[in-house]
Amino acid sequence: MKDVSDKISTQRIAEAKATLRLSPSTVEKIKNHSLPKGNALEVAKVAAIQAAKNTHQIIPYCHPIPVDYVGVEYDIDEDSVCVRTIVKAIYKTGVEMEALTSASVAVLTIYDMVKMFDELAEIEGVTLLSKSGGKSDFYKKQKCQDLRAKVIVLSDSLSQGEGEDKSGKTIVEHLLSIGFAPANVELQIIADDPDELSFLVTEAIDKKAFDLVVTTGGTGVSPTDLTFTCLQSLIEKPLPGVVEAIRTYGQKRNPLAMLSRQVAGTRGKALIVSLPGSNSGVKDAMIAAFPHVLHSLDMLNGQKHKSEKAKQTSASK
Repeated sequence: MKDVSDKISTQRIAEAKATLRLSPSTVEKIKNHSLPKGNALEVAKVAAIQAAKNTHQIIPYCHPIPVDYVGVEYDIDEDSVCVRTIVKAIYKTGVEMEALTSASVAVLTIYDMVKMFDELAEIEGVTLLSKSGGKSDFYKKQKCQDLRAKVIVLSDSLSQGEGEDKSGKTIVEHLLSIGFAPANVELQIIADDPDELSFLVTEAIDKKAFDLVVTTGGTGVSPTDLTFTCLQSLIEKPLPGVVEAIRTYGQKRNPLAMLSRQVAGTRGKALIVSLPGSNSGVKDAMIAAFPHVLHSLDMLNGQKHKSEKAKQTSASK
């Protein structure tokens, strides 16, 4: 079974269809509700809903998913019944198997109700029509290829050569995994010095045109933790929702995440995100925020939400 404990929950939607080929006389019996076993379409609809909700008990590696909706529709021709199912859930993994199982069980149910008198009955195929809600739906890897990122590690000890940087490397690795080019990601370690941090951030954004600045460290409450105050003064448009998402995700895994004083926002056409200093905190934060937070860069450059584009397209037709 795949470990999905690190994933964030998003709305997942999948649509599938299954076709049952029948003799025309059987199709007429189905349409007229005159089958000996009753109304095949209603029974199959209930079976499809049950199947979607219990897919994890049928398919070994499927996760138990809190299914929010199962829709069942029929397309009936003179010699076939096509079942279309749509499944929705807000969860960490997709619902395509739920939709496929739902459609499969629906046609199997109809098959069971007609098999005694229709030797031509045959399940023609089961197909996934669409799925949505995964990470790639929110930000495509190829969109990151030309983005430039500056990663700044704040640590007195690391800046003096004591110990090994893990948090900065974790940030870099995650950025590369979502599509950033290695040549476009720059890592720098400095002391807990707000003046140097301020200089590096403004230089990276205002002079070198970096698209993203991510800091790690200095978000606690000790006397030397000054990242929050420093970055707050540099940010032009705060993004409190980013911080809320990171903290909510982290606190479900470590109650100490509530103590982190993070900040996120934009400056010019660039994004600034501060992360905690611990490597585990950085891992959680990167999963919670990236790549979804990068949509802010599209907005800063005048691009609209996908739904707004769709509305404009449909309105122009």
